[in-house]
Amino acid sequence: MTDRPVSMTNVFKVLGDETRGKIIKMLASNANEVFCVSDIARKIGISQPAVSQHLRVLKSIGLLYANRKGCRVFYTINLDVFQEYKNRMDEMFKKAFKKCPHEFSCNVCPHNKC
Repeated sequence: MTDRPVSMTNVFKVLGDETRGKIIKMLASNANEVFCVSDIARKIGISQPAVSQHLRVLKSIGLLYANRKGCRVFYTINLDVFQEYKNRMDEMFKKAFKKCPHEFSCNVCPHNKC
């Protein structure tokens, strides 16, 4: 991942783009394969420069490995980082649906327990 933690807001922003979602789905569905920019562009149906920009953004939050071989760079999913984000999302949802046991009208729990 990166040297500093990535906020979940940034993760949602990155993953909220439809094209980046397609790229992630393509790479995750073919976990045993590696793809270069031209492979991804051809499969998704967008230009190589557009793919490069999307890959740059996905790499910025640690979701992709980039492996240079000669003049090409091949990309794969970083499953450890993907799992870390999933765990953080699960924890966020768990807290979001937890009821405050202190009082019905509590907007933010003053007891810092919720």
